[in-house]
Amino acid sequence: MPTPPLAALYDEHAPALFGFLLNFTRHESDARDALQEVFIKLVRSPGSMEGVREPRAFLLRLAHNVAIDQGRRRQTRDRYHAESGLDVVELFAPVPDPDRQAFQAALSVALSELPAEQRAVVHLKLWEGLTFDRVAEVLEIPPNTAASRYRYGLDKLRTQLRPLYDEIR
Repeated sequence: MPTPPLAALYDEHAPALFGFLLNFTRHESDARDALQEVFIKLVRSPGSMEGVREPRAFLLRLAHNVAIDQGRRRQTRDRYHAESGLDVVELFAPVPDPDRQAFQAALSVALSELPAEQRAVVHLKLWEGLTFDRVAEVLEIPPNTAASRYRYGLDKLRTQLRPLYDEIR
């Protein structure tokens, strides 16, 4: 299968990769840096996409690995953020409905409180629509681990969001 031009790959996959990276890193600047690093890696290794059947899954795996490497390089800053509290990243587009705004804000907070591993699986499953096998492949973990992280993540989200959901419903 011929490799699509880099510009076409970027146009097709960058928004989804950025969303995943933003949810995983919880910092817009880190997500932008990681996205840039993904495409720099592709430029530096033009043959890396040869034979790839599913470019999105390959790019998500590459993005995940870049984000992990990036996190390791920035341990000092991460320690500072952990000590100063969690930064909540606005993941959703603004909506005029105040109830929906409240729910989206609560969901952003609830997602930020999930461990990064659970947050990554929940994002790939819900926003990317990947199967557990594909999630496992992207994150390089066993499918059962992906399924359990998803279940634990959803349980935590349900627990946190149920009172608000019941209130606005």
